[in-house]
This record gives sequence, C-alpha cells and structure tokens, in this order.
Amino acid sequence: MKIIARIRSDYKEKFGIPRQSGLVQSARARIVFEEPYRVREAVRGLEEFSHIWILWQFSLAVREDWSPTVRPPLLGGNKRVGVFATRSPFRPNPIGLSAVRLEKIEFTDEGPVLHVIGADLMDGTPIYDIKPYLPYADAHPEAVGGFTENLSERRIPVEIEDERFFALPEARQTEIREILSGDPRPSYKGEGEEHGMHYADWEVKFTVRGGVLYVTEVAEGKPGAATCR
Repeated sequence: MKIIARIRSDYKEKFGIPRQSGLVQSARARIVFEEPYRVREAVRGLEEFSHIWILWQFSLAVREDWSPTVRPPLLGGNKRVGVFATRSPFRPNPIGLSAVRLEKIEFTDEGPVLHVIGADLMDGTPIYDIKPYLPYADAHPEAVGGFTENLSERRIPVEIEDERFFALPEARQTEIREILSGDPRPSYKGEGEEHGMHYADWEVKFTVRGGVLYVTEVAEGKPGAATCR
C-alpha cells in the first residue's frame, strides 16, 4: 500500500474530529498529493463528480495486535460489539473510509489539490486511494443503521461564555459550533467536567451543564494543550 496524498485540515488532534464524514458540512480540508502522484492527468475527469471516497490510514491507531470486539463510545464505552460491526480505528488493518464533497480541484506548482467539504480526518492523515462516489451504486436510502439509528439527529445546544469566540472569523465560528453541537465528549462522560479541543490555531474549552454545552474559554493554543479530561 502506497501513500498517495495527505489531508490538510484544521483538526490537529483526534478529540473534536467529527465522528463521521459529512456531519460537519462547514468543515473544509485539502487533499495534497505526494510524489510521484502530483500529476494533473491522474485527476482528469474527477471534476465531473460532486463527491468522492477517501481510503485512508488510522495513523495513530497502528498496532500489531487486535481484538475481535470493541467498545464503541456511542454505546457508552461499556458494551462490546464485533469489530466488523463498528467503524472503530482499532482494527486488524487500520483503514478508514470517508465520503466527502468535492468542492473544486486547484492546480498548483505542487500538483493538483482537491478541496473537500465534510472530511473527518486529522491534519496529516495518510491517504491510500481516492475514488468517485457513484449515486446509482453507492446510495442506499433504505439502509438500516443498526445501533447508530437516529444518532444523526443527536444535537446539543451551544452557548458562548467567552467573548473572544466572536473575534474569530465567522466561518471558523460556524464550524466550531457545528463540531460542538454534535457533542464530541465520549458518551460515558457526565456533565460538569471541563473538556478541551485544539482546532486550527485555537484551544477551545467547554463544559456541559443542564443539557447545554457552554464554551468557557477560547485562546491561542498548540497541539497537546487541549484534551478530553
């Protein structure tokens, strides 16, 4: 398996990344090809498609051993299901699959750059392959979602307590609100605890009280400074 590209996004750490692709429609990212794949001809015709599949590596979950069962955070972290019934990063082969919207293709001195919307990949994630999304074959509106049924509707109100939040660019405010409204905390975390995530150049701290997520602090930060505690 060869790494053909890497994602460039504002998600600098695992915590806070959308749980699935497409959940945060304001999330923009770029796919930058590696040598020797920076070839215009390799993406010829791709601009005719609105969405693409990305096959990528869970680069922070690479390990030699594996378990036949995992504990999905969506089930509270205390119920085990088969690894192949989940999208857990802890798999025999640490491979992820995401469907994203292709906004445009930019041709630069470093080759073609794909601008995508709705990616759920951390900055620098290695990409193995890119394929066009085919609506006639890939879309199944009648599909059943197992234990994830109705999770797409789960949202939490977001209130801002730190006025510095409103100094951020409007597009950044929108994306942060979208991320937080999906409640990035593990399902087993209770209310009242302080959490933090590193997004782009900022550290965003928040807590949940009475079913409402409050942004308590926004400051310039760097990877490693913000964590889920």
